[in-house]
Amino acid sequence: MAEAHQAVAFQFTVTPDGIDLRLSHEALKQIYLSGLHSWKKKFIRFKNGIITGVYPASPSSWLIVVVGVMTTMYAKIDPSLGIIAKINRTLERTDCMSSQTKNVVSGVLFGTGLWVALIVTMRFSLKVLLSYHGWMFAEHGKMSRATKIWMGMVKLFSGRKPMLYSFQTSLPRLPVPAVKDTVNRYLESVRPLMKEEDFKRMTALAQDFAVSLGPRLQWYLRLKSWWATNYVSLSTLILRGTRTASMVNCNSNYYDLLYILPTHIQAARAGNAIHAILLYRRKLDREEIKPIRLLGSTIPLCSAQWERMFNTSRIPGEETDTIQHMRDSKHIVVYHRGRYFKVWLYHDGRLLKPREMEQQMQRILDDTSEPQPGEARLAALTAGDRVPWARCRQAYFGRGKNKQSLDAVEKAAFFVTLDETEQGYRREDPDTSMDSYAKSLLHGRCYDRGSPLTGALWEGILGLQMGYAEDGHCKGDTNPNIPYPTRLQWDIPGECQEVIETSLNTANLLANDVDFHSFPFEDFGKGIIKKCRTSPDAFVQLALQLAHYKDMGKFCLTYEASMTRLFREGRTETVRSCTTESCDFVRAMVDPAQTVEQRLKLFKLASEKHQLMYRLAMTGSGIDRHLFCLYVVSKYLAVESPFLKEVLSEPWRLSTSQTPQQQVELNPEYVRSGGVADDGYGVSYILVGENLINFHISSKFSCPETDSHRFGKHLREAMVDIITLFGLSSNSKK
Repeated sequence: MAEAHQAVAFQFTVTPDGIDLRLSHEALKQIYLSGLHSWKKKFIRFKNGIITGVYPASPSSWLIVVVGVMTTMYAKIDPSLGIIAKINRTLERTDCMSSQTKNVVSGVLFGTGLWVALIVTMRFSLKVLLSYHGWMFAEHGKMSRATKIWMGMVKLFSGRKPMLYSFQTSLPRLPVPAVKDTVNRYLESVRPLMKEEDFKRMTALAQDFAVSLGPRLQWYLRLKSWWATNYVSLSTLILRGTRTASMVNCNSNYYDLLYILPTHIQAARAGNAIHAILLYRRKLDREEIKPIRLLGSTIPLCSAQWERMFNTSRIPGEETDTIQHMRDSKHIVVYHRGRYFKVWLYHDGRLLKPREMEQQMQRILDDTSEPQPGEARLAALTAGDRVPWARCRQAYFGRGKNKQSLDAVEKAAFFVTLDETEQGYRREDPDTSMDSYAKSLLHGRCYDRGSPLTGALWEGILGLQMGYAEDGHCKGDTNPNIPYPTRLQWDIPGECQEVIETSLNTANLLANDVDFHSFPFEDFGKGIIKKCRTSPDAFVQLALQLAHYKDMGKFCLTYEASMTRLFREGRTETVRSCTTESCDFVRAMVDPAQTVEQRLKLFKLASEKHQLMYRLAMTGSGIDRHLFCLYVVSKYLAVESPFLKEVLSEPWRLSTSQTPQQQVELNPEYVRSGGVADDGYGVSYILVGENLINFHISSKFSCPETDSHRFGKHLREAMVDIITLFGLSSNSKK
């Protein structure tokens, strides 16, 4: 808000009597409040830095240690084994302190050193404890005495009331698997997918790699693992390598209130959601969000991905993109009917309230101005290939009003679109409405969508919304003193408009090729699946294998997203869900000659194998990230590997992921999913509560072999077929 008033805070005119200086007291007030807000944030960051820096100890523990040392000294006991005396003799070289002062200073210095040593010891001990992952491989529901003791030790060294980033320095580093182990696991994963002669050829390539080029590439990875926080540094490679459109390939979508409509007022819905997001951002800035912990809130996961959730943009470059992150942003940018508006988030030094934010949104909705030439479809530049956008940005957006407006967009806290058409779930036509809603959320009209919000954020803000008054408006009062949103100004030349249209055509081709099918599976949920004494994720993955075989008549290389956030700066890993065991089970399910007992036995073997692979991926023994990093090193060294080249060219024809609930216990109204596959199927799912699984299936119309609705039908049938093996049905939940 202060920035909006700075231009009019000081006004002067030259008169015959001198300079007439006039001050805007309101503007000066806003400048003062804005500065006060900034200093408060700096102080909070400084304070949090100290608290996190000494964790798992606390700043107050320093005083306890020092007082304890001084107490023993006055009791004529030397807790330092002579170290305090050595410090005292060193201080005697100075004549500016009395003998008593030297004793006090010596005790304080030793106490401080002891305190630091204790912190280092606790951190190192916690890192060693967190490097143990045997608990993950224990039988579900059974915990050994050794594991219980280990958990107790972890809790002892974990401290109390951790902040979001408290555990970062105590997390172990991602280990580099042995080349031979990775090669053997790879061969095991492709065995059921290859003909005998093809498998023999790949085995020869793999074994040659494992004893020749592999160890040389591995040496570089191990060297990197010694100095880098995480040897799998994918962010730079993604920014350099992903030069095609990110709109469909990278975006995800999240549903909000799906089956109920709390208000029919669009501005109220937007105002409440924006305010809740900003409350979440404030908690994030203050590091008040609790770190996610597994195993009964014991084992922490890495929180590094939270750091750039807000105030962050991906800036295009011809060869590689860059990430621009602002420490703070006091505005958002809102898109409506082809116009861009800058909306300040603070007034009188405080965050706008929900009703005030609704007021700002309504002002934008009521604005009747027309888009400037080229403005309406401007964002299509970001939906197409990156190179044309990079060149256009450099040529036309590096100065003047275009630069000012683009800076406002790229430096905003986040981006908001107020749609002109209504989207959502309709009970009279659930399938069509859900599919249309998903497509709208994913890509819209290819020029009116911003960056996707992460799942943790969306879960987090659900509990922060303030509700609505009986008339559908946000609770609270409007404030006529808040200045109107500012229209961003553009001067887009004809040459740039031509590039915009070209990018839009590219984006439309991608968007129109996406085939969506999203549906809630309500026959049963994880409550019933648990009665099968298996992992719900393994159950769904085996159902996906059965559905794909029914749909395509063959098996395929399957990707399931896992995570490696048990390690510092860990991101994702791949679980190759199509295994020899899963193929045996699927064949038994489609073979009428197989008995229920035989199918159940094969299901158990396939389920246990899947859980083992998932655990290996989570604990740093996955296949694909290691192979990819070896491939990257080979490219840097300019050496060719037939084995790695063939591995990296293998297509994932079934790409799957489970979206976990981590922040809050979601109601069935809050379901979300996303994912797109270029060739084959993309399937994401979320297990909501005990009785609902939401599936989201995507494919491409241009692929003649795929049909998302057909696959959805086979998936429903597969889920029911498997649960029937156990003598259970959807009626069991009732």
